[in-house]
Amino acid sequence: MRTSRLLAAATLGVAIASSAPAADTAEAAARLALDTGKPGPAINRNIHGHFTEHLGRCIYEGIWVGEDSPIPNTRGIRSDVVAALKKIDAPQVRWPGGCFADEYHWRDGIGPRASRPAMINTHWGGVVENNHFGTHEFLDFCEQVGTEPYICLNVGSGTVQEAMEWVEYMTSDADSPMANLRRRNGRDKPWKVPYLAIGNESWGCGGNMTPQFYADNYRRYNTFVKNYDRANPISRIACGANGENYDWTDVLMKNGGRMNGLALHYYTLPTGSWRGSKGSATQFGEDQYFSTLRNTWKMEELITKHSAIMDKYDAQKRVGLVVDEWGIWTDVEPGTNPGFLYQQNTLRDAILAAINLHIFHAHADRVTMANIAQMINVLQAMILTDKEKILLTPTYHVFEMFKVHQGATSLPCQLTTPDYVFGGNKIPAVSVSASRDAAGRIHLSFSNADPKRGIRVEGKLTGVGARAVSGRVLTAPAMNTHNTFAAPDSVKPATFNGASLAGDTLTVALPAMSVVVLEF
Repeated sequence: MRTSRLLAAATLGVAIASSAPAADTAEAAARLALDTGKPGPAINRNIHGHFTEHLGRCIYEGIWVGEDSPIPNTRGIRSDVVAALKKIDAPQVRWPGGCFADEYHWRDGIGPRASRPAMINTHWGGVVENNHFGTHEFLDFCEQVGTEPYICLNVGSGTVQEAMEWVEYMTSDADSPMANLRRRNGRDKPWKVPYLAIGNESWGCGGNMTPQFYADNYRRYNTFVKNYDRANPISRIACGANGENYDWTDVLMKNGGRMNGLALHYYTLPTGSWRGSKGSATQFGEDQYFSTLRNTWKMEELITKHSAIMDKYDAQKRVGLVVDEWGIWTDVEPGTNPGFLYQQNTLRDAILAAINLHIFHAHADRVTMANIAQMINVLQAMILTDKEKILLTPTYHVFEMFKVHQGATSLPCQLTTPDYVFGGNKIPAVSVSASRDAAGRIHLSFSNADPKRGIRVEGKLTGVGARAVSGRVLTAPAMNTHNTFAAPDSVKPATFNGASLAGDTLTVALPAMSVVVLEF
């Protein structure tokens, strides 16, 4: 059994055994204590953010089909995708990358589309990028969805002047060269661009820089990011560490200068290795199911250790930790372009998403933004498309269920959870978040990672004062159950009747491998 203030921290093993899940219906027990009189920090709604890159079919076909497409669209942007993203209250979207960002020159993506120069996407599939989806199209997409743009500047192959002029083009209302160029291209009023990343993965595809060299470049580029709209200053996010590169965080916090956020990238690999097979998205047994969830619990350790370094230089927590790339990365679907990173999405991925969101919520005092990779047709996608067809993934459904936590006040709770044990290793079986929204409603979300056992949670709720509880559950018969275009509803939320209240005592019967959200 494990006890935590909000959710259990992972114990990371190394040996992975292989076997199929055994039939085991024995119910384990967990204990929960929640006191609403001791609220924590707000859960920044940006934690539930998304990421779009010029990669595979994320932009072209996923978002952009063009005005002449038979697929219903508004100014070339898919109407069904916009409607789906509205439903999950997508708070912010990162664009244009990713590795693509540091080869992207924004002037190539403005003006009449027929005259925009093409480029080769050297990072992703070597395809020709026609630049039909550029600044105006992305910001139109954001306005249609009702989400905020998070734009990544080109530090790797761009110039300070190029970055400075892009900010002016997007955000200035002055009678100035870039603002007037925007007007000539059809947009009179400036856009609000609240978040800017100063480069992407500058330790790797963004320039292979040392932390000190990047810190100097960050200070230089950031100097020329002007706040043309004084009432809405731009939040600047510095490129942060890759996984366990704690030295990068230390150097940036010490020498990086003024920043509002520092990024962190970490992907969950089922096999734990970038070399050879990462593991199949759908064809796996309990060995890779367990190793995947064990590896995703690494996020708790990474955030804890990077936050401790940030605390040395920023005890007031003015700089947010921005996990702007996270999610599962598997082998691509057989027969697809390996440079397009198209993978399916299973119940395992839904549980993985819930665990990560719970970890971010638990660190809401430091984690202010996160971006799952990626929104459509790439890696752990919310949405898959096939020409005119659209498919909502199990991960999409977790984001829809968890939107009740966006902007809500976190409610710390004590959780004692049994372990999920496999092959001599163990991880927490249950993770949890609790929050109170502006209307006073209290929400509890749970994940049960154990694929063989339901778990009975008994909790004492202090100060809740509820007389009724309702809920929804996401589960399926098998850990690799996934939605297909032929069977799009194999994994979807259903009404949950497994929770009951008796005074201030809550009892919840979590099904095996499930995600549950309760409302009081």
